Amino acid sequence: PGMLHGLIFCYLPLIGILIAFKDIDYSLGILKSPWCGLRNFKFLFSSPDTGIIFRNTLCYGAVGIILGAICPVALAVAFTKLRSKCVSKVYQTIAMLPYFISWIIVSYIVASFFDYKFGALNHLMKNLGREPIDWYSEIKVWPFLLVFLNLWKGLGYNAVVYIASIAGIDASLYEAAAIDGATSHQQTWYITLPQLSNIIAIMLIMSIGGLITSNFDLFYAVPKESGALFPVTNVINTFVYRSLKINNDIGMSSAAGLLQSVIGFILVTSSNFIMGKIDED
Repeated sequence: PGMLHGLIFCYLPLIGILIAFKDIDYSLGILKSPWCGLRNFKFLFSSPDTGIIFRNTLCYGAVGIILGAICPVALAVAFTKLRSKCVSKVYQTIAMLPYFISWIIVSYIVASFFDYKFGALNHLMKNLGREPIDWYSEIKVWPFLLVFLNLWKGLGYNAVVYIASIAGIDASLYEAAAIDGATSHQQTWYITLPQLSNIIAIMLIMSIGGLITSNFDLFYAVPKESGALFPVTNVINTFVYRSLKINNDIGMSSAAGLLQSVIGFILVTSSNFIMGKIDED
């Protein structure tokens, strides 16, 4: 069943790659539409906002990779240090809950705080005698908010992988270290983290592959498509979507998707090769 699923949903749709190189005529279909070479790829680089779009995509992706490699490991280690298993399970459940909330719901949660008329922050500012702020026009706030939301939503889910790996570490290692006088922090540094190095490397390689593929829902739904925030919220995916709505050219959107996939493939294979040279395991 797994192979059949992969064949139907992953390999057969690869025929659609042709769309990226064709000038689609709906009356002729995909196969009979005329070829247009690399023209569909040019729109990504001909826009005056190209530099901003790629800057945002790469910067948010890089920050997400760094925080995604550090914070889940730290949270997993913190959970395993709790003496009460019941309390640990409760905290793990609380940390997991944001993962199951859709980005649309998250956008409404954010709006309940930042809305100009009804937001909690502006109500608080009014009570303090200060003028309300149009937060959906404040560019400086949103890069930090978007990074925080992305981390908050996936932190608990990503930590589960490391919690499972920590549970598989031989307990005799910690017992021997305790007998030798190692503190809890020393046990974490010299036993837990080295034992997690392989799974950290695998997760890092997978996340590097998504460096140029940003979360569409995060950058489109949460800022409510505010034009004032485009300098910090416009990434490749949102740019392609808006262009598709205006131009109705599926060739352009297919070209962008193919470009992201090719770059992601190169990043994954390159990072895997480099890490293999550093450590064969």
